Amino acid sequence: MPVHVGNAHRDAPAERGWLLGHFQPPGTPLHSTDVEVKWGVHPAGDRRAAWAIGETRTAMLVLISGAFTLEFRDRTVPLAVQGDYVVWGPGEDHTWHAPTDAVVLTVRWPSLPGWKLP
Repeated sequence: MPVHVGNAHRDAPAERGWLLGHFQPPGTPLHSTDVEVKWGVHPAGDRRAAWAIGETRTAMLVLISGAFTLEFRDRTVPLAVQGDYVVWGPGEDHTWHAPTDAVVLTVRWPSLPGWKLP
């Protein structure tokens, strides 16, 4: 398999931020059914369009810059310091918003076809 070099900020918009996962071309280093990686760039005030409900995967979100808030049914988790992170598992309904301009890195596993926010 060849080596792939890119820039997350430039490449991420092609797949709504997702850089690695089942949706990337098979046979490339970016294709994986084990894990997905997303580079999320969010302007201040950006909000998820709807709650993620019935999720079957595990995810980790790491704050790169700015501030970002994840909301779960039973708690709100503000991320304010570079490197703050949160991990959640299957069945954790969630949504998010960016109170300031923010950059976050999300890792989600496994990479499953067919699940997408409407």
